[in-house]
Amino acid sequence: MEIAKAMHPKATWASADTAITEIAKMMEKDDIGAVPIGKDDKLIGMVTDRDIALRVVAKGRDPAKATAAEIMTKGIVWCRSSSSVEDAIHLMEQKQIRRLAVIDDKKRLVGMLSLGDIAHAVSRSLSGEVLHAVAAHHDGKAAEAQP
Repeated sequence: MEIAKAMHPKATWASADTAITEIAKMMEKDDIGAVPIGKDDKLIGMVTDRDIALRVVAKGRDPAKATAAEIMTKGIVWCRSSSSVEDAIHLMEQKQIRRLAVIDDKKRLVGMLSLGDIAHAVSRSLSGEVLHAVAAHHDGKAAEAQP
């Protein structure tokens, strides 16, 4: 199955100077847990709900003053909309990530693919395998936020 058939379409992104309060509002409005971050027409990182919790709230930072660039996870892992869901699963397992930005042949953001999207698109056994593989690095150790 192609990623385009499984992904969450209409993904939006925010600029690097966007306040975290605005990112959180985007997450609430669209019922999502991650927002890609762009600068100069390129994706440069991702802000997740976990980033906000650990890098803003837990650190006592003011979310109205903190920007996406200050707390985002730098770099972005992506896949093409024409790739297969199985290819995306392997990439998510390899990188130990739960979400992928999806780009088209023109390198434009066209969607996001999450573990939940995969669970709805593939067999139970395959979705269980990817969930186990991606979540395995959290077993038995506390995750640390990187600035």
